[in-house]
Amino acid sequence: MNRRELMAVLAAIAATPAARAFAAQGDLTAAAREAWLYALPLIEMAQARQRMLTATGVDAQKAGLNSFGHSRKLVVPANRWITTPNNDTLYSSAWLDLTKGPVTLTIPPTSDRYISVAVMDMYTNNNAVLGTRTLGGQGGTFTLVGPGQSGSGADVVRVETPHAWMLVRTLVDGEADLPAAHAVQDGLKLKGPKGVAPGAYANRQSPWDAYFSSVAELLASDPPRPEDLALFRKCAGLGLDPKGAFDPKRFDAAAIAQIQAGVAQASMGLIGFTKRMVFTQGWSYPRSNLGDYGQDYGFRALVALAGLAALPVTEAMYLRAQGDDGAVFSGDGLYHLAVPAKLPLDGFWSLTMYEATADGQFFLTENPINRYAIGDRTPGLKRNADGSLDVWIGRSDPGGDRTANWLPAPAKGPFAMTLRAYLPRQEFLDGRFRMPAVQKV
Repeated sequence: MNRRELMAVLAAIAATPAARAFAAQGDLTAAAREAWLYALPLIEMAQARQRMLTATGVDAQKAGLNSFGHSRKLVVPANRWITTPNNDTLYSSAWLDLTKGPVTLTIPPTSDRYISVAVMDMYTNNNAVLGTRTLGGQGGTFTLVGPGQSGSGADVVRVETPHAWMLVRTLVDGEADLPAAHAVQDGLKLKGPKGVAPGAYANRQSPWDAYFSSVAELLASDPPRPEDLALFRKCAGLGLDPKGAFDPKRFDAAAIAQIQAGVAQASMGLIGFTKRMVFTQGWSYPRSNLGDYGQDYGFRALVALAGLAALPVTEAMYLRAQGDDGAVFSGDGLYHLAVPAKLPLDGFWSLTMYEATADGQFFLTENPINRYAIGDRTPGLKRNADGSLDVWIGRSDPGGDRTANWLPAPAKGPFAMTLRAYLPRQEFLDGRFRMPAVQKV
């Protein structure tokens, strides 16, 4: 639905007696918009779970219920199982089912290799991140308990929903380092009751009735936080209950038109967000509540769409470069980024190139040199005498000495770039340090 069609729908439904009756009970369009945004993380998580549990093929990102699946290679453009992937770490995934009891997690010693084990509830909040930052390189054994389950002590990790996603990032330093990284992956263990395979659910493009019916099932399976009850009261006209009740048959044609308009507003608003992002000296910096969103439902929905499974800022800073149109670049010319010799972090950094899709997602892009990111571990880069780095960005090879530091953009179409800084220091977190802007040459 485009903007003109949306405005026509809104004008038509506003004139009907049924619409005026619903307006007396509350704005059904606004209720549908807010409820759609609130529930999008549940839908995206359910879709990711379904893809991973049923994945086939050597390069697929697989996962089990209460068991790990491992990606043995770095992500490439053909891997589109999740939006905005990194090209620095191997992924390991497990979908947790704690309904029958706790699950035990073992993390092996990793020495100085970066690892993070993120435990996300079904609303995409990081309930815990275990690994280099929190454990050092010692590893450990932990008991994951769901809502209402008993457990105490430093080794107990409380998960806020009965189902959850565990996503592990293990740093790999080039092809020769893969066997050692695989050994770390193989040391990850889960032990617990056998999980129950989940059903199929609607996706974000599904019709309103299928979407909200699936949301109701997911709410029943993984109830919301008590502080979310105000949202459900605000959206009472929709009849979506926090315990999972929803009856799409109760609405007449005029009411359905309102609901469809609200869903369209929510979807169009998210896709257009990149044009309204706030930039500071050429970069959009993450909000402090990234990865643990509280009642910031709009931001949570945006991240679920464009960066599902984002880590908290204490673990990693995600910066989006300011482009020609918001956070999106469209030019055919050359761009330049001057990277300081040292960034204030205790981990590593990388600048990753993405092609932007029409529905607001981002994936790695094919290029002639198979380089999808540039970072502090990229071999063959030419640094300046002071250790700083000139990164050249464009659709074609910049030639000469610049070729060594070329980050290829897609051959055509819009693109975006994300800079990741793992284990940022305080001056990065509080804004005292700012990255230089990407400049058009």
